[in-house]
Amino acid sequence: MAVGNINELPESILLELFTHIPARQLLLRCRPVCSLWRDLIDLVTLWKRKCLREGFITEDWDQPVADWKIFYFLRSLHRNLLHNPCAEEGFEFWSLDVNGGDEWKVEDLSGDQRKEFPNDQVKKYFVTSYYTCLKSQVVDLKAEGYWEELMDTTRPDIEVKDWFAARPDCGSKYQLCVQLLSSAHAPLGTFQPDPATIQQKSDAKWREVCGPGRGQVAYRPWPRLQSQAWVHIPALLLLTREKTLVKPRPRRLTVPGHERRL
Repeated sequence: MAVGNINELPESILLELFTHIPARQLLLRCRPVCSLWRDLIDLVTLWKRKCLREGFITEDWDQPVADWKIFYFLRSLHRNLLHNPCAEEGFEFWSLDVNGGDEWKVEDLSGDQRKEFPNDQVKKYFVTSYYTCLKSQVVDLKAEGYWEELMDTTRPDIEVKDWFAARPDCGSKYQLCVQLLSSAHAPLGTFQPDPATIQQKSDAKWREVCGPGRGQVAYRPWPRLQSQAWVHIPALLLLTREKTLVKPRPRRLTVPGHERRL
């Protein structure tokens, strides 16, 4: 029998259709259509299905989630926010703030070094000189999809990781500084662990630096308005694989352009 109205379809089929529609279109275009669509789009089942379809969770997922809709949005934004973290594009996106000695270089990761490094996808790395070398990168969180209310209300954790190694024949020092900036570039929060000093005749192994605890840097209380974060990674040695992530911590929020609470 032919269906004259899409709402005459079984709810299970409508849910399946909604699973394939982009999340923001669901909320901005589909949800206001009628009360049936609104109620279906607000179902936990739909957003859990979308998470499963996008690979955000697996079939055997057993961790509690307070709000699957918010979890979906935060998980979809979960990625390395630094551009060109492993020097594949030379110094593109990086500002060379101090370029002492023989200056910054980009080199290929040699076979032996690649075996020692925990990620076999990394082919290049940044190399410093015998004198101070500093570089930095600004990450505009708003441009990366983190709108103001999301940052203000959800207050997701920021995870920072980096890897570094020293030459075996000379001493060196590595320092990491991450700052959260306001739209006026005023510092709102800083994570700066103690510098790592490597003595001469070291083992030259790769070392990881990250935030306290489980590698998370959580700025609490989160400022009300932040559209930018500043990643400043200076060193006197080899380094690669800088990573800055905003991690999901679900709460309630409103999608831009949608006047109601989700």
